[in-house]
Amino acid sequence: MVIQWFPGHMAKATREVKEKLKLVDIVFELVDARCPLSSHNMYLDEVVKDKKKIIIFNKIDLCDRAETAKWKSYFENKGYTVVYTDAKNSNNLNKVIDKAKEELAEKIARQVAKGIKPRAIRSMVIGVPNVGKSTFINKLIKKNVANTANKPGVTKKQQWLKLNKDIELLDTPGILMPKFDNQEIGKKLSLIGSIKDDITPLDDVSLYLIELLKNNYLENLNNLYKINVTSEDENVFIMEKVAEKRFKKIGGDYDYDSTIKLLIQDFRTQKFGLITLDNYNDLLENEEQHEN
Repeated sequence: MVIQWFPGHMAKATREVKEKLKLVDIVFELVDARCPLSSHNMYLDEVVKDKKKIIIFNKIDLCDRAETAKWKSYFENKGYTVVYTDAKNSNNLNKVIDKAKEELAEKIARQVAKGIKPRAIRSMVIGVPNVGKSTFINKLIKKNVANTANKPGVTKKQQWLKLNKDIELLDTPGILMPKFDNQEIGKKLSLIGSIKDDITPLDDVSLYLIELLKNNYLENLNNLYKINVTSEDENVFIMEKVAEKRFKKIGGDYDYDSTIKLLIQDFRTQKFGLITLDNYNDLLENEEQHEN
Protein backbone atom coordinates (compact mmCIF):
# COMPACT_ATOMS: atom_id res chain seq x y z
CA MET A 1 0.00 0.00 0.00
CA VAL A 2 1.40 3.40 -1.04
CA ILE A 3 1.28 6.14 1.60
CA GLN A 4 -0.23 9.30 0.18
CA TRP A 5 -2.47 11.99 1.66
CA PHE A 6 -3.22 15.29 -0.08
CA PRO A 7 -6.90 16.07 0.56
CA GLY A 8 -8.81 18.95 -1.01
CA HIS A 9 -8.21 21.38 1.84
CA MET A 10 -4.43 21.04 1.33
CA ALA A 11 -4.73 21.83 -2.37
CA LYS A 12 -6.86 24.86 -1.48
CA ALA A 13 -4.39 25.93 1.24
CA THR A 14 -1.53 25.73 -1.25
CA ARG A 15 -3.36 28.07 -3.63
CA GLU A 16 -4.02 30.48 -0.74
CA VAL A 17 -0.35 30.42 0.29
CA LYS A 18 0.58 31.47 -3.26
CA GLU A 19 -2.00 34.27 -3.19
CA LYS A 20 -0.97 35.62 0.23
CA LEU A 21 2.80 35.47 -0.32
CA LYS A 22 2.84 38.96 -1.81
CA LEU A 23 1.45 40.28 1.49
CA VAL A 24 4.16 38.80 3.73
CA ASP A 25 7.77 39.77 4.42
CA ILE A 26 9.08 36.47 5.74
CA VAL A 27 8.04 32.83 6.02
CA PHE A 28 8.45 30.64 9.09
CA GLU A 29 8.56 26.95 8.16
CA LEU A 30 8.23 24.59 11.11
CA VAL A 31 9.77 21.14 10.75
CA ASP A 32 9.86 18.32 13.28
CA ALA A 33 13.37 18.14 14.76
CA ARG A 34 13.11 14.33 14.80
CA CYS A 35 12.99 14.25 10.98
CA PRO A 36 13.94 17.73 9.76
CA LEU A 37 14.64 16.68 6.18
CA SER A 38 11.56 14.47 5.76
CA SER A 39 9.24 17.07 7.31
CA HIS A 40 10.76 19.90 5.26
CA ASN A 41 8.21 20.44 2.48
CA MET A 42 10.29 20.98 -0.66
CA TYR A 43 7.05 21.37 -2.59
CA LEU A 44 6.31 24.51 -0.55
CA ASP A 45 9.90 25.61 -1.17
CA GLU A 46 8.95 25.89 -4.84
CA VAL A 47 5.86 27.87 -3.88
CA VAL A 48 7.70 30.27 -1.54
CA LYS A 49 10.67 30.62 -3.94
CA ASP A 50 12.86 33.63 -3.09
CA LYS A 51 10.82 34.95 -0.16
CA LYS A 52 12.94 35.22 2.98
CA LYS A 53 12.45 32.17 5.16
CA ILE A 54 13.45 30.83 8.56
CA ILE A 55 13.34 27.08 9.16
CA ILE A 56 12.29 26.31 12.71
CA PHE A 57 13.38 22.93 14.12
CA ASN A 58 10.46 22.46 16.53
CA LYS A 59 10.12 19.74 19.20
CA ILE A 60 13.86 19.96 19.79
CA ASP A 61 13.32 18.42 23.23
CA LEU A 62 12.34 15.09 21.58
CA CYS A 63 15.24 14.54 19.21
CA ASP A 64 18.77 13.18 19.25
CA ARG A 65 20.53 16.54 19.44
CA ALA A 66 23.87 15.28 18.09
CA GLU A 67 22.21 13.88 14.96
CA THR A 68 19.89 16.85 14.53
CA ALA A 69 22.84 19.25 14.78
CA LYS A 70 24.15 17.69 11.56
CA TRP A 71 20.87 18.56 9.86
CA LYS A 72 21.05 22.13 11.16
CA SER A 73 24.47 22.47 9.48
CA TYR A 74 23.10 20.82 6.33
CA PHE A 75 20.31 23.41 5.98
CA GLU A 76 22.58 26.32 6.89
CA ASN A 77 25.08 25.22 4.23
CA LYS A 78 22.23 25.48 1.73
CA GLY A 79 21.64 29.09 2.78
CA TYR A 80 18.74 28.65 5.20
CA THR A 81 18.47 30.37 8.55
CA VAL A 82 17.70 27.75 11.22
CA VAL A 83 16.36 28.18 14.76
CA TYR A 84 15.75 25.49 17.37
CA THR A 85 12.49 25.68 19.35
CA ASP A 86 10.41 23.70 21.79
CA ALA A 87 7.11 25.54 21.31
CA LYS A 88 5.34 23.46 23.93
CA ASN A 89 7.61 24.90 26.64
CA SER A 90 8.20 28.27 24.92
CA ASN A 91 11.93 27.63 24.56
CA ASN A 92 13.76 29.91 22.07
CA LEU A 93 10.56 31.44 20.68
CA ASN A 94 11.95 34.96 21.04
CA LYS A 95 14.95 33.93 18.94
CA VAL A 96 12.59 33.40 16.01
CA ILE A 97 11.36 36.99 16.21
CA ASP A 98 14.91 38.30 16.67
CA LYS A 99 16.06 36.34 13.60
CA ALA A 100 13.16 37.69 11.56
CA LYS A 101 14.17 41.24 12.44
CA GLU A 102 17.77 40.45 11.50
CA GLU A 103 16.71 39.00 8.14
CA LEU A 104 14.62 42.08 7.34
CA ALA A 105 16.99 44.69 8.82
CA GLU A 106 18.23 45.92 5.41
CA LYS A 107 14.70 46.25 4.03
CA ILE A 108 13.56 48.17 7.10
CA ALA A 109 16.65 50.41 6.92
CA ARG A 110 15.89 51.27 3.27
CA GLN A 111 12.32 52.20 4.22
CA VAL A 112 13.55 54.45 7.03
CA ALA A 113 16.05 56.10 4.67
CA LYS A 114 13.17 56.93 2.32
CA GLY A 115 11.16 58.40 5.17
CA ILE A 116 8.74 55.47 5.23
CA LYS A 117 7.58 54.46 8.68
CA PRO A 118 8.09 50.70 8.97
CA ARG A 119 4.89 48.74 9.51
CA ALA A 120 4.60 45.51 11.48
CA ILE A 121 6.51 42.57 10.00
CA ARG A 122 4.08 40.20 8.30
CA SER A 123 5.06 36.55 8.55
CA MET A 124 3.50 33.36 7.24
CA VAL A 125 3.70 30.12 9.24
CA ILE A 126 3.84 26.96 7.12
CA GLY A 127 4.68 23.30 7.58
CA VAL A 128 3.41 19.75 7.24
CA PRO A 129 0.63 18.67 9.64
CA ASN A 130 1.35 18.02 13.31
CA VAL A 131 4.73 19.75 13.58
CA GLY A 132 3.37 22.14 16.22
CA LYS A 133 2.45 25.26 14.22
CA SER A 134 -0.64 26.09 16.28
CA THR A 135 1.17 25.55 19.60
CA PHE A 136 4.02 27.72 18.30
CA ILE A 137 1.60 30.53 17.46
CA ASN A 138 -0.36 30.26 20.70
CA LYS A 139 2.81 30.43 22.78
CA LEU A 140 4.09 33.43 20.82
CA ILE A 141 0.83 35.32 21.17
CA LYS A 142 0.21 34.01 24.71
CA LYS A 143 -3.39 33.18 23.80
CA ASN A 144 -5.15 30.07 22.54
CA VAL A 145 -6.09 31.54 19.19
CA ALA A 146 -5.01 28.63 16.99
CA ASN A 147 -6.62 25.19 17.27
CA THR A 148 -4.26 22.52 18.58
CA ALA A 149 -4.44 18.73 18.74
CA ASN A 150 -1.95 15.91 18.49
CA LYS A 151 -3.31 14.81 15.14
CA PRO A 152 -3.05 16.06 11.55
CA GLY A 153 -5.55 18.25 9.74
CA VAL A 154 -6.86 20.36 12.64
CA THR A 155 -6.18 23.80 11.12
CA LYS A 156 -8.34 24.07 7.99
CA LYS A 157 -8.19 27.78 7.16
CA GLN A 158 -5.80 30.72 7.15
CA GLN A 159 -6.04 33.48 9.73
CA TRP A 160 -4.07 36.65 10.52
CA LEU A 161 -2.95 36.95 14.14
CA LYS A 162 -1.26 39.95 15.76
CA LEU A 163 1.67 39.22 18.06
CA ASN A 164 2.40 42.87 18.90
CA LYS A 165 2.97 46.16 17.11
CA ASP A 166 6.12 44.71 15.52
CA ILE A 167 4.88 41.47 13.97
CA GLU A 168 1.77 39.77 12.58
CA LEU A 169 1.42 36.05 11.81
CA LEU A 170 -0.58 34.33 9.10
CA ASP A 171 -1.44 30.81 10.26
CA THR A 172 -1.92 28.23 7.51
CA PRO A 173 -3.16 24.62 7.48
CA GLY A 174 -0.63 21.82 7.43
CA ILE A 175 0.30 20.98 3.85
CA LEU A 176 1.96 17.76 2.70
CA MET A 177 3.75 17.09 -0.56
CA PRO A 178 1.28 16.03 -3.31
CA LYS A 179 3.56 13.04 -3.90
CA PHE A 180 6.43 11.68 -1.81
CA ASP A 181 9.79 11.25 -3.57
CA ASN A 182 10.09 7.93 -1.74
CA GLN A 183 7.92 5.99 0.68
CA GLU A 184 10.44 6.34 3.51
CA ILE A 185 9.35 9.97 3.80
CA GLY A 186 5.73 8.88 4.09
CA LYS A 187 6.61 6.35 6.80
CA LYS A 188 8.53 8.89 8.84
CA LEU A 189 5.72 11.42 8.53
CA SER A 190 3.30 8.71 9.62
CA LEU A 191 5.40 8.03 12.71
CA ILE A 192 5.35 11.68 13.79
CA GLY A 193 1.59 11.85 13.20
CA SER A 194 1.53 14.01 10.06
CA ILE A 195 -0.62 11.46 8.23
CA LYS A 196 -3.81 9.96 9.60
CA ASP A 197 -3.36 6.46 11.01
CA ASP A 198 -6.56 5.18 9.41
CA ILE A 199 -5.17 5.69 5.90
CA THR A 200 -1.70 4.36 6.73
CA PRO A 201 -0.35 0.76 6.52
CA LEU A 202 0.71 0.70 10.16
CA ASP A 203 2.24 -2.76 9.82
CA ASP A 204 4.72 -1.43 7.24
CA VAL A 205 5.34 1.69 9.32
CA SER A 206 6.06 -0.32 12.49
CA LEU A 207 8.49 -2.61 10.66
CA TYR A 208 10.20 0.46 9.23
CA LEU A 209 10.51 1.87 12.75
CA ILE A 210 12.19 -1.36 13.85
CA GLU A 211 14.58 -1.01 10.91
CA LEU A 212 15.55 2.51 11.99
CA LEU A 213 15.89 1.55 15.64
CA LYS A 214 18.00 -1.56 15.09
CA ASN A 215 20.38 0.36 12.81
CA ASN A 216 20.71 3.55 14.87
CA TYR A 217 19.28 3.03 18.38
CA LEU A 218 19.62 -0.70 19.04
CA GLU A 219 20.37 -0.25 22.74
CA ASN A 220 17.21 1.83 23.20
CA LEU A 221 15.16 -0.90 21.53
CA ASN A 222 16.63 -3.72 23.61
CA ASN A 223 16.38 -1.81 26.87
CA LEU A 224 12.75 -0.82 26.45
CA TYR A 225 11.44 -4.31 25.70
CA LYS A 226 14.04 -6.29 27.69
CA ILE A 227 15.05 -8.23 24.58
CA ASN A 228 18.44 -9.07 23.10
CA VAL A 229 18.31 -8.60 19.34
CA THR A 230 21.05 -7.50 16.95
CA SER A 231 21.18 -5.30 13.89
CA GLU A 232 21.55 -8.49 11.83
CA ASP A 233 18.14 -9.83 12.93
CA GLU A 234 15.18 -9.60 10.57
CA ASN A 235 12.59 -6.95 11.37
CA VAL A 236 9.79 -9.51 11.59
CA PHE A 237 11.85 -11.58 14.04
CA ILE A 238 12.33 -8.49 16.24
CA MET A 239 8.61 -7.79 16.16
CA GLU A 240 8.02 -11.37 17.29
CA LYS A 241 10.38 -10.82 20.22
CA VAL A 242 8.51 -7.67 21.24
CA ALA A 243 5.16 -9.49 20.95
CA GLU A 244 6.53 -12.38 22.99
CA LYS A 245 7.51 -9.98 25.80
CA ARG A 246 4.37 -7.85 25.83
CA PHE A 247 1.41 -9.96 24.69
CA LYS A 248 0.02 -13.40 25.34
CA LYS A 249 -0.59 -15.84 22.55
CA ILE A 250 -4.06 -15.83 21.04
CA GLY A 251 -5.02 -19.07 19.29
CA GLY A 252 -1.41 -20.16 19.08
CA ASP A 253 -0.13 -16.82 17.78
CA TYR A 254 0.81 -13.48 19.31
CA ASP A 255 -1.30 -10.35 19.07
CA TYR A 256 0.57 -8.61 16.27
CA ASP A 257 -2.06 -5.88 15.79
CA SER A 258 -1.46 -4.75 19.37
CA THR A 259 2.31 -5.06 18.89
CA ILE A 260 2.17 -2.79 15.85
CA LYS A 261 0.20 -0.16 17.77
CA LEU A 262 2.54 -0.49 20.76
CA LEU A 263 5.68 0.16 18.72
CA ILE A 264 4.24 3.29 17.11
CA GLN A 265 2.76 4.59 20.36
CA ASP A 266 6.03 3.99 22.22
CA PHE A 267 7.84 6.10 19.63
CA ARG A 268 5.27 8.89 19.83
CA THR A 269 5.42 8.97 23.62
CA GLN A 270 9.24 9.01 23.68
CA LYS A 271 9.57 5.58 25.32
CA PHE A 272 12.63 4.91 23.14
CA GLY A 273 14.27 8.09 24.37
CA LEU A 274 15.56 10.91 22.20
CA ILE A 275 15.37 9.75 18.59
CA THR A 276 16.07 11.39 15.23
CA LEU A 277 14.53 9.43 12.36
CA ASP A 278 16.49 11.14 9.59
CA ASN A 279 20.03 9.75 9.64
CA TYR A 280 22.60 12.08 8.12
CA ASN A 281 24.96 9.26 7.12
CA ASP A 282 22.16 7.74 5.04
CA LEU A 283 22.00 10.96 3.02
CA LEU A 284 25.76 10.91 2.46
CA GLU A 285 25.64 7.28 1.33
CA ASN A 286 22.80 8.02 -1.09
CA GLU A 287 24.70 10.99 -2.54
CA GLU A 288 27.83 8.86 -3.00
CA GLN A 289 25.81 6.18 -4.79
CA HIS A 290 24.35 8.76 -7.19
CA GLU A 291 27.84 10.14 -7.89
CA ASN A 292 29.15 6.68 -8.70
